[in-house]
Amino acid sequence: MPDCKCLPKCPFFNDKMQNMPAAAGLLKKRLCQGDNSQCARFMVLTALGRDKVPPDLSPNQQDRARDLIAACR
Repeated sequence: MPDCKCLPKCPFFNDKMQNMPAAAGLLKKRLCQGDNSQCARFMVLTALGRDKVPPDLSPNQQDRARDLIAACR
C-alpha cells in the first residue's frame, strides 16, 4: 500500500511519540505506511476536517475517533 497522503503534515508520524519509538514504529508501519483507513486521525480528518483532529489523538484510538465523529453529526 502507498504511504498515507497526510504523512507530510501528520504530527504523529513526524515524531510526536519520540519517547515510545518501538510502539510508534509499529503504528507507523501498520497505519501510516499500510491501511490508513484504520487510523483514528485519518478517520476524523476525512469525516470532519483537519481542524477537528485533536492533537493528542493517537492513530490507534479508533473508538475515540468514532465517538468524535458521532458527536459532530
